[in-house]
Amino acid sequence: MVGRVFSVLDAFSTSRRTLRLAEIADSAGLPRPTAMRIIRQLVEHGALVRHGMEYEVGPRMWHLGLLAAVQSDLRDVAAPFLNDLHAATRATVHLAVREGDGALYLDRLAGSTSVPVVSRVGETLPMHCTGVGKILLAYAPDDVRRRVLDRLSRQTAHTLTNRSVLTAQLDEARRRGFATTSEEMTLGACSVAVPVLAGGAAVAALGVVVPRLGRDTARFVTAMTVAARGVGRMLEREALMRNSSP
Repeated sequence: MVGRVFSVLDAFSTSRRTLRLAEIADSAGLPRPTAMRIIRQLVEHGALVRHGMEYEVGPRMWHLGLLAAVQSDLRDVAAPFLNDLHAATRATVHLAVREGDGALYLDRLAGSTSVPVVSRVGETLPMHCTGVGKILLAYAPDDVRRRVLDRLSRQTAHTLTNRSVLTAQLDEARRRGFATTSEEMTLGACSVAVPVLAGGAAVAALGVVVPRLGRDTARFVTAMTVAARGVGRMLEREALMRNSSP
């Protein structure tokens, strides 16, 4: 039963926020009467919300998601550094982690400049065409990189879908310590991102979104690197305290 419930919830995605019964049943691989019974219970408990003939994920799932350690602990640790980064750059600032083959956005502070940004907190976006996604992909295990590089979907006319070119970019991003995008996810939006390193692994990414890249890129990278190192040190300190406690 639990597996069927998750198959219903998994039918929803960033590109499929509202679905009809038939779409949910087909995606979950369930008979429509079975899907309907599960949906009714999820609506009753606030996990789904019904609008006419369509359903969407309800607020209860959001509140439960905030209890996950990757969300609460990391967001709490990173919050003051994100605020400092936002104050220093005045750009839209992102905190993200890798979830499967996508970039999960844990926090976002809007910038003072009007830039088309499609990300939302709690949303998962492709890694190959977002700044935070690219740097996370650069540090991802080989099997993750292979899967992502095998499915390079085009979001805009500027999205990189050439496997060799993107592979070279990822290698360079890891060598330089930052990744960039130029209107690859959204027209009119460019991004720069750095990894948050803790315990020898890239546990998250910090990124900024701006109208264009140019001479300010180096300044953004410097500010983000300082913030990322601060977050990484705090995470390592908290892990050390947990491991040393009786």
